[in-house]
Amino acid sequence: MRVHVILLALFTNYVYFAQLGPIDFEPAGFGATWQWTTFENDFNPPLEIIANPDPSGINNSSTVARFTANVAGAPWAGFESLHGQGIGTFNLTAANCVVKIMVYKPIISPVGIKFATPAGASTGEILVSNTLINQWEELTFDFSAVVSAPSSTGIDQIIVFPDFTQRSDNRICLIDNIKFSNQNGGNPIPMGPAPTPTYPPSNVISLFSNPYQNVAVDTWMAPWSMAQVSDLQLSGNDTKRYDAMNFAGIELLGNNQLDLSNMTHFRVDYWTPNMNTFKVKLVDFGANGQYAGGDDSESELSYALPTGAWHTLEIPLSSFTGLANVNHFSQLVFSGTPSGAGTVYIDNVLFFNNEGASIPEEQTHGVQAYPNPVSDNITFGTTEVPMNSIQVFGLDGTLLMEDSPNSKSYSINLSKLPTGTYLVRIFLANNTETLRIIKE
Repeated sequence: MRVHVILLALFTNYVYFAQLGPIDFEPAGFGATWQWTTFENDFNPPLEIIANPDPSGINNSSTVARFTANVAGAPWAGFESLHGQGIGTFNLTAANCVVKIMVYKPIISPVGIKFATPAGASTGEILVSNTLINQWEELTFDFSAVVSAPSSTGIDQIIVFPDFTQRSDNRICLIDNIKFSNQNGGNPIPMGPAPTPTYPPSNVISLFSNPYQNVAVDTWMAPWSMAQVSDLQLSGNDTKRYDAMNFAGIELLGNNQLDLSNMTHFRVDYWTPNMNTFKVKLVDFGANGQYAGGDDSESELSYALPTGAWHTLEIPLSSFTGLANVNHFSQLVFSGTPSGAGTVYIDNVLFFNNEGASIPEEQTHGVQAYPNPVSDNITFGTTEVPMNSIQVFGLDGTLLMEDSPNSKSYSINLSKLPTGTYLVRIFLANNTETLRIIKE
């Protein structure tokens, strides 16, 4: 007899999981608030969401799922999502049939997963054994052999068997980051968070940035948007991710409208695995504070995207030439290409006043610049990891030039800059370094 105990949680969104983020069991992600049912596990203790006991190595998640496989439970004891909730409804195809799961177990034994339809048809479980004990390991499950089966159409439930074997004692099995092969478009994800801004808090109006007190935002996905948004954490840092990006509207309406008259710049950090342009539009509703009230103004700028690296935009508000006023700022719109297919991670969405704002301090370790002083071409080099992005700043903190070399050696032509001293910020895969150069 199959007895169920349910982990009580509120489910508020119907999510087509195969197109969105991994089941990461994070409070703002997927899985932590889903309704999970345990089965065939003696008295069926519920699935628990706990702090990650080992956030080093391959899994830096904050929270994970804990399943206690009881000695009196069946070998196939496990947990499952509620039909029609959590993962939504989707078809298993060649594009999403490879599923990966991170596990942390006290013993080597098979881990199983399978999928089911509302009628109970099942793909059948695939079993893969872990090879490591008491450390995180990622297991891969290939469902390509069943993509054409009737049970692979209209799937709306995932079922996990953390310890598919006979047991001589109770075993605590941790599960995390369940993801399909088409998530992120099959592309990589950031290995770390965006650079941390260091502007004085008194000079900042922040919409979304951990170092600052954020103002109230009505929505990060206006009803007229054409994209998907999810919240996640990278090494404990809050980050937003947009998928299927066509355009996404962020709105601050009514009393949440902002007066930006004391601000000089807009900042956003972004990371993409597959987009080639990124657009930023600012919209002000004018003195009457009403959309389409006759005095609205807006302006949009477009930027090339370096893939696979965090990129910081610090845009002077004066560059938004179509923006007549900034006293009733109400909408921010992100868009880009390829339209409807891009993924972009967003952080540090804020406005700042450049007067008194901090600029990068010189702190070099593995990066060299030569010649320095320089007249025209300067080469930056490192013997460590490749340089993902290079930004050249004036001493007033203004971003003047940037490029995305993805190389250990790269040259930039500075002939258009006036003579003087500049600061160069270089983003490496594992850290950010800054050095001072002199243009003769």
